[in-house]
Amino acid sequence: MRLWALAEDDSRRELQVEEIWPHKGGIVARFAGIDSISDAEALIGCELQVSAGQRAQLEPGWDYISDLVGCVVVDAGREIGEVKEVRFSGGEAPLLIVANGSAEHEIPYAEAYLQGVDLVLKQIRMSLPEGMLEVNAPLTESEKQEQRGTKK
Repeated sequence: MRLWALAEDDSRRELQVEEIWPHKGGIVARFAGIDSISDAEALIGCELQVSAGQRAQLEPGWDYISDLVGCVVVDAGREIGEVKEVRFSGGEAPLLIVANGSAEHEIPYAEAYLQGVDLVLKQIRMSLPEGMLEVNAPLTESEKQEQRGTKK
């Protein structure tokens, strides 16, 4: 199996998997040409990528993160914007970074909000709680003044 290591500086390195085995609740992979711990340390922080043709078929209801980027998020028939990125943070669900013009929303990709994904139409249908999109919206000028304790 071949895959690529994408480093934080956007450089890519092709890797050939020689062996994979379970270890302490995770997995360990041995790559051709990586013969020491110091060789392996060069891969710390890399995102491992596999070509679309080598990906495993997922069970219904599961999606590859890379397939979500570029999809349009729709909430109750209203287009929210396009997924530009998926971030993983301390929360249980990854965050869809959805852009619409200069506006950007962080929307949890949570089963509780998800109604369906149509990868052919590049569409994610959600049912978001009222006010969710306003939570991380930029402050209006009057809200900024209120926070500073001043009024015009």
